[in-house]
Amino acid sequence: MNRSFDHERHQLLQLFDSIQRGNHQIIDEYIILLFRFQYKYNKIYQEFCNNLGVKDKSIDRKEKIPFLPISAFKMHEVKTGNFNAEIIFSSSGTTGSQKSNHQIRDINHYLLTTKIIWSKYFRSVNNYQILALLPGYLEREGSSLIKMVDYFVQLSDYKTSGFYLRDHDKLAMMLMQCKKEQIPTVLFGVTYALLDFIEQYKIIFPELVIIETGGMKGNREEMTKVAVHELLKDAFHVEGVYSEYGMTELLSQAYTKGGTNFLPNDQLHIFTHQINDPLTREKVGKPGIISIIDLANIDSCAFIQTEDLGVLYEDDSFEILGRLDYADVRGCNLLVQESGFG
Repeated sequence: MNRSFDHERHQLLQLFDSIQRGNHQIIDEYIILLFRFQYKYNKIYQEFCNNLGVKDKSIDRKEKIPFLPISAFKMHEVKTGNFNAEIIFSSSGTTGSQKSNHQIRDINHYLLTTKIIWSKYFRSVNNYQILALLPGYLEREGSSLIKMVDYFVQLSDYKTSGFYLRDHDKLAMMLMQCKKEQIPTVLFGVTYALLDFIEQYKIIFPELVIIETGGMKGNREEMTKVAVHELLKDAFHVEGVYSEYGMTELLSQAYTKGGTNFLPNDQLHIFTHQINDPLTREKVGKPGIISIIDLANIDSCAFIQTEDLGVLYEDDSFEILGRLDYADVRGCNLLVQESGFG
């Protein structure tokens, strides 16, 4: 890639670092620069914008930026510039379905981003014992969540931090030890595995931070998040259960703080679009398609329309209501297909 590309990318990385250190004033400027950079050097995104009649010079504020349907990550290598990926994150998918693939140019960029975002919601990650009950993710390759949690395990000051595949007995013993020794403890768990665990064990540990990462993955009947959290609160006697919102195609995450609303952060900007017209913004407070600007996605695409149904609130917090069904998602996917590269 030419010197202009290297210079522009370096400039964006410097601005992103400044935002991570608390410089809020440059966020809107950064987003416009990031859009123009990706329009210029990301062939998939540029073609998508062109087929919508959007040119880079016509975008002067973030509200005008088009969001690439997330299904593009199943059909193409969504890259800004040319590079060999250090790692490829892949979605779990279902049997026979295409998986999303996210080409990661610099894994350290992702890991540092996860640590900084975590510290915005909680204490520094090294202060916690990190325990993980993530069997489905651990049993496949390419999970961005596993990469993040493993990084947190390595950063922890407690050397007994680690993963528990399906060993509920060992996990229960560790939780009881942490409670006894008053060790600040975080338990990451996929929903179905946490519910399996509390059918065997109910450990009174009010100080425990439970991070529920969502998903029954076909192992249990679907339940509302509120119902799941009530069961977990009753089992551990905690005041609230936390949730993490992230995905294969993102480098940034959001967390709840005991309720069902994900709280905003500087790196993840949420919009909603109408279900029947995915190009039109939805009103605040009404259910719509979740669209995301991920400031960390410099080397892929930062402007993504998901297949999640959610509500954006006045305080910029957001709630995930579930996945759109095929009939709803069809309008999003048509945007890719009709743009000529689906």
